[in-house]
Amino acid sequence: MEFPDDLKYTEEHEWLRVQGNEGTVGVTDYAQGELGDVVFLELPKAGTKVEKGAVFGTIEAVKTVSDLYAPVSGEITAVNPALGAKPELVNMSPYRDGWMVKIRMNASDETVGLMDAAGYRKHVGEEA
Repeated sequence: MEFPDDLKYTEEHEWLRVQGNEGTVGVTDYAQGELGDVVFLELPKAGTKVEKGAVFGTIEAVKTVSDLYAPVSGEITAVNPALGAKPELVNMSPYRDGWMVKIRMNASDETVGLMDAAGYRKHVGEEA
């Protein structure tokens, strides 16, 4: 299982890569493994406002449907266009090709409280 050091993580298994005032969001390698084969994603359109901790979409796998939670508040600036035709990218490449949305963050201090890789590794160890 991969836990890249350059990401922040939520307790609900989303990751956030911060670049300036924008964050790229996806689900972790752990999450995609627990979900199984991803078959569909319901994601918001660019321009949608999201609140930290609120549901912003859903991810459907063969055996379950789960909510996706925003790690920060802001505005969706981009949605991964490849996921419509190939949702399995979430399984194949959760940290690169399987990203879901980009969010222009309202405030950089919203990343406070998110876990680093070591904290997330401990979190999933406690959950497993």
